Amino acid sequence: MTNPLLARITSDPAIFGGKPIIRGQRFAVEHLLGYLSAGMSEAELLEQFPFLEPDDVKAALLYAGKLSGMTRMSGAAVGAASEEAEAPAR
Repeated sequence: MTNPLLARITSDPAIFGGKPIIRGQRFAVEHLLGYLSAGMSEAELLEQFPFLEPDDVKAALLYAGKLSGMTRMSGAAVGAASEEAEAPAR
């Protein structure tokens, strides 16, 4: 079953070369995710870009999760994966 939030993510070849965008606007999913990963809070993002809605943020995160092949992650799984990535080769 497809989450209805994903309908907020669209693609238009005339906008950013067809990259995924938020509700047909000139705001790419990758930009939203970039701001969040740089430490901007959701509240700051919504204040800085008033045309965005809270569901746009949820949709972008859901979209990113789908692309990564994961829709749920536990803190333990994330921590274990990070430790494996940082462990020195033997």
